[in-house]
Amino acid sequence: MNTLATLLLSVLPLACGWAAHVRWLHRCLNTARRDPLTGLRTRDGFTRRATALLKDPRAVVVLADIDRFKHINDTYGHAAGDALLKATGDRLAHHVGRSGVAGRLGGDEFAAVLLDDHGSAADLLAVLHGVLGRPVDGQDPAVRTTVSLGWVRAADFPADDLSGLLRRADEAMYAAKQGHTGTRRAGLGRLFATVTGRRSGRTGARADAPVVGVAA
Repeated sequence: MNTLATLLLSVLPLACGWAAHVRWLHRCLNTARRDPLTGLRTRDGFTRRATALLKDPRAVVVLADIDRFKHINDTYGHAAGDALLKATGDRLAHHVGRSGVAGRLGGDEFAAVLLDDHGSAADLLAVLHGVLGRPVDGQDPAVRTTVSLGWVRAADFPADDLSGLLRRADEAMYAAKQGHTGTRRAGLGRLFATVTGRRSGRTGARADAPVVGVAA
């Protein structure tokens, strides 16, 4: 056996071990970027994919929040709340499709970036709003909820990064929640909103604080 063959045979076990280690690390990384309950990307995984999608002029950023989620948990139990979160994640991922990305940012807050091929984002999100509000299979029929959606076209604010667009979508979503309108689109001009959008409403924003100026 020549020297080269001997060298290759000695290196082969090490190479195989390294390849297996790399695959294991890749699986661990993918697991860390997936929410264990819904299977959606976590904030880190969502941010990576969403940032890449924002390079496409068709990109639309969506933020969704389950209305009265704490009430559902308190009234029907955490199992009912978990089932609702999972159903919401499944429905959002299906609606966004493989060309976009959906993620669970935490609690009952979901985000997505989808590509609007035909300029019909408002219609698509109206359908999504109805889908997300459907009862969950197998649950008590008394469990009812709605979802508030805020959205923004990335092309309307070319200077904004993902964080800025999510903030605008958050403000629009908070306005939708306050107005019980289901969905709102972030306006094309200056947004007059509470300092942190929906989140300030959860921490006691003034009742007379101005909400988002939006376009239909």
